[in-house]
Amino acid sequence: MQSTHSAPQSQPEPADSAARPEGSGHLTGHVLGVDIGGSGIKGAPVDLVRGDLAEERFKVLTPQPSTPDAVADRVREVVDSFNWSGRPVGVTFPGVVTGGTTRTAANVDKSWIDVDTAALLGERLGCPVTVLNDADAAGVAEMTFGAGRDRTGTVILLTFGTGIGSAVFTGGRLVPNTELGHLELSGHEAEKRASTKVKDDHGLTWHQWAHRVQKYLEHVEMLFSPELFVIGGGVSRKSEKFLPLIEGIKAEIVPAQLQNNAGIVGAAMAARAATAGPAGPAGDPGSAAAPTDAAGSAG
Repeated sequence: MQSTHSAPQSQPEPADSAARPEGSGHLTGHVLGVDIGGSGIKGAPVDLVRGDLAEERFKVLTPQPSTPDAVADRVREVVDSFNWSGRPVGVTFPGVVTGGTTRTAANVDKSWIDVDTAALLGERLGCPVTVLNDADAAGVAEMTFGAGRDRTGTVILLTFGTGIGSAVFTGGRLVPNTELGHLELSGHEAEKRASTKVKDDHGLTWHQWAHRVQKYLEHVEMLFSPELFVIGGGVSRKSEKFLPLIEGIKAEIVPAQLQNNAGIVGAAMAARAATAGPAGPAGDPGSAAAPTDAAGSAG
């Protein structure tokens, strides 16, 4: 990290599940997942049998500017907090990821575009790293352990936060890097109208924001005709404040069961699948439980 950057605040956060015994992340079957966001970077070891955090998650603020080197330093801080030396790590990124390279950077510094992020983080952390789109990771986790489990029709997970992420599944299989938050809505990118950042920045009431979300869901439903919308991101913890206000959507709408931990869980799942190989415990490489073709690893 350059000396001109101030160090972001860091702190452990309570997991949404009950706390596990200290050091449990080092037990067999646990894999570390890290979720990079526009405002924060959080991670924790994940119990991949239960699809739940194995320890309290640790979070740091995303540095500003959020350049690759500065963010890599913060990711290392998260990983080092768990003494996770040399073992596989899964990392999400808020943008398109193909083969471990980040292709877009809507809510982080533009210098991320065309960076081999898997290689950068692999070198910085000194361990195998698998990188994938943040919403894709959250979607994989929800389809395996959460609200999308056993659903075989078209399912769309939407994560509302600094922007709007999306993960689209049909027949249980992911269509990677859809980035539906950049669809045009009322003359603007949808995430510039209906993200939770917009709600907070403009002081929108729940009713006002729910109206914008409803307009966005109407547009996405017109394009994809899903049977289920799963609403994720931190705002999913407050789903009772806005979901009942959304009307006229034919698809079922439910909050994400893993809430804001879904990205961490999905990142860990991708890292396990990448190291296990096609015949390993992750199962079919094209299934929701395995990394997407867009994900990439560096050893």
